[in-house]
Amino acid sequence: MQILTPLLVMVRARQLGRQFRDIERSVRALPKRSRERLSTLTLREIGQASRSDFPHLYGTAPEARYLPWGQGTEAGYERACSNNAEVALRGIALWLAVAYHETKNSPHASLQPQHRQLMQLLRELKEVHGGGGTANSWVQESAVA
Repeated sequence: MQILTPLLVMVRARQLGRQFRDIERSVRALPKRSRERLSTLTLREIGQASRSDFPHLYGTAPEARYLPWGQGTEAGYERACSNNAEVALRGIALWLAVAYHETKNSPHASLQPQHRQLMQLLRELKEVHGGGGTANSWVQESAVA
């Protein structure tokens, strides 16, 4: 398993990186009002994930808990590609929340760049949400949301 783990992590890092580029492009294309709504949705999703037993598996069916990683980013990514604006916003928020928790305390160096990119995008959403503080404090507010 020690040989297989780095390979799985590398594949996952590439997958998250590819999905992140599409998610980031979608976020940047949103009008200001939709970004404000996305900010609120993302904060709520991060909070809900934080309250689950395994935040990085948020959005994953209970029977799929033993996969190398959860299905939340896949579900969020599929929804983010929807033509329905509300479904797409909710999908982006889900993807951001799950990817945040999955990369947050990862011991794998190949996932750290994804976490930094994600935090930068979350910081931008936090600024749309209402100024002051840091992205981390905005994310910590999610426990209350």
